[in-house]
Amino acid sequence: MNIAVIGTGYVGLVTGVSLSEIGHQVICIDVDQDKVEKMQQGISPIYEPGLSELMTKNIHEQRLSFTTVHREGLQRADVIYIAVGTPENKDGSADLSYIAQAAKDIAKNVGGNVIVVTKSTVPVGTNDLIKEIIQTHLKQGLQVEVVSNPEFLKEGSAIHDSFHGDRIVIGAESEHAFRVIEQINEPFGIPIFKTDIKSAEMIKYASNAFLATKISFINEISNICELLGANIENVSTGMGLDQRIGSQFLKAGIGYGGSCFPKDTKALIQIAGNVEYEFELLKGVVNVNKKQQGILIGKLNNCLPDISGKKIAVLGLAFKPNTDDMRESASILVTEELIKQGADVIAYDPIAMNNAKSILNPLIRYADSIDQAIEGSDAVLILTDWDEIKNVDLAVFSKMAKPLVIDGRNCFTLEAMENNGVEYHSIGRPAAAKLIEATSI
Repeated sequence: MNIAVIGTGYVGLVTGVSLSEIGHQVICIDVDQDKVEKMQQGISPIYEPGLSELMTKNIHEQRLSFTTVHREGLQRADVIYIAVGTPENKDGSADLSYIAQAAKDIAKNVGGNVIVVTKSTVPVGTNDLIKEIIQTHLKQGLQVEVVSNPEFLKEGSAIHDSFHGDRIVIGAESEHAFRVIEQINEPFGIPIFKTDIKSAEMIKYASNAFLATKISFINEISNICELLGANIENVSTGMGLDQRIGSQFLKAGIGYGGSCFPKDTKALIQIAGNVEYEFELLKGVVNVNKKQQGILIGKLNNCLPDISGKKIAVLGLAFKPNTDDMRESASILVTEELIKQGADVIAYDPIAMNNAKSILNPLIRYADSIDQAIEGSDAVLILTDWDEIKNVDLAVFSKMAKPLVIDGRNCFTLEAMENNGVEYHSIGRPAAAKLIEATSI
């Protein structure tokens, strides 16, 4: 089937590449000429494991192409996917200007009857708006159907998720639209759930809000564990064994970030507000996450009340491992506060440093390795649980005059840090320093 994808951000590019991999003829459209030229060469603008390899393969097999010209991409399309950004407005609502522009571009450039599939995360009712805009500008005699098909990809495993997801949600108004989109997705072999358009739109927001709630909940429990002397990892494991609860998203840390959870939780609060409903629970989730992101600064200040002029190493800058995405990363808040307090900040991330340099405070220095960042530091803060960080030889901390590690992702066991003479503070667990004191009594 001939498929066009408007937008080659995270969702659009992964969607286009995955659809070409299962045999469809896909053309991706973006207004950025430099970006398109690189993608035509198989160079991905984002870091996502396995993506570049699939891009190159399907370009070579002539199933995947890229263009900046809407008419070229849309004229022969049977199905058009909208995957443009819906950034956050100041009031927390979703900015739909890119969606509206995509709808106008579709209306002006299609050559026949089409089905328009919305992949972008949009507020309930947006697909009705898309259809209205298209019909207003559409050539006489042509027909368009609009379908909601939200994505449920996790950054860092998006290619895997495309082929091994839990479900594909299709919201449509006609049996014809259901049948076409079901046929497109059939090769993925993933269960398909069919519903009305508004419910499909809400499923995306509700899913992300629930997962964000689990994260904030376990982080609140972790804070209580620290005060009581309990161990959050044991608590999480014990909770997760209950099948009604499940073990996923019960890992304590310094909160969620990225392109989805922060934006979608605030948008859902705004959506509820539009119908005069106060979503108090979700407001609490957002507030807890904001507080949790800065918790390492408090731990650092308890150990070193004055960090002015001290060298503080920050390991991990991306909001999660296996991505270069810096959006809503805890490193933004943490490094800015460190600079504000006068610290000499040196940072390291295996993948995200180029993106970080354009976002973080220019006073931050960057290391070429974990060893270089740690050497001579007065304290080490861990913000992202990259495998490279979790698997580091703990002897590296001996390069510090007095090893002090404050870990926002619980990368190491208390026993291992104790055995290596490191004062170690993590999330929801006793400090390794206290273990050392206890065993010396």
